[in-house]
Amino acid sequence: MALLEVKNLTISFGGLRAVDDFQLSINKGQLYGLIGPNGAGKTTVFNLLTGVYRPDEGIIKLDGRDITGLKTININKAGIARTFQNIRLFKEMSVLDNVKVGLHNSHQYHTLEGIFRFPKYFKVEREMNERAMELLKVFDLDQEAGYLAANLPYGKQRKLEIARALATGPKLLLLDEPAAGMNPNETGELMDTIRFVQKEFDMTILLIEHDMKLVSGICEELTVLNFGRILTQGKTGDVLNDPQVITAYLGE
Repeated sequence: MALLEVKNLTISFGGLRAVDDFQLSINKGQLYGLIGPNGAGKTTVFNLLTGVYRPDEGIIKLDGRDITGLKTININKAGIARTFQNIRLFKEMSVLDNVKVGLHNSHQYHTLEGIFRFPKYFKVEREMNERAMELLKVFDLDQEAGYLAANLPYGKQRKLEIARALATGPKLLLLDEPAAGMNPNETGELMDTIRFVQKEFDMTILLIEHDMKLVSGICEELTVLNFGRILTQGKTGDVLNDPQVITAYLGE
């Protein structure tokens, strides 16, 4: 059974179909790419998968569970986490505290326990600190744990956003153009990081990306969107050599 199963997903804005009859099936542990020209509907698909938008039609199933139309927080608790094309960190919070925000899905204490500093509060805080530091070490960010997130270099902010998403304990990680704004060296490091996350966390990843070197280097299969509709789907090599893709996406 596929981890993510999407059927007939459709949404319109002002009478214009932004996503039309979108279909997708991703198996557990797969690294899958979603590509297409600007305005093709890729981020809209992510917004539908994460509850930012409610689809007009269609079904979204995660690990066999119908999550169509659930609120974002409930979809996150069900097992989908994401990053954004424009980095969304809590810039005035520390690097450590940004990751701890994601841990509140699995580490909780009652409000009164926090106010009065009952023993459980200290136990949960200690566990969250330890787990957050473990995640930061994965991304070589442990030495900057006390820094403000805003003071990290751009590439490390990208890594921090991925670390925070992983802190929620997702089954499926959605990455929205994680290489945007990166130089070639940073992009190379990011490719290594994504491969590591897939292997180390046994993570299923759906990736939106414009960097074709990154896509061809790490994605096993691709779906190409154009004007909200699927242009083609399949193995990465076959898709990137499809004349339709070269015309619509690469502009050749």
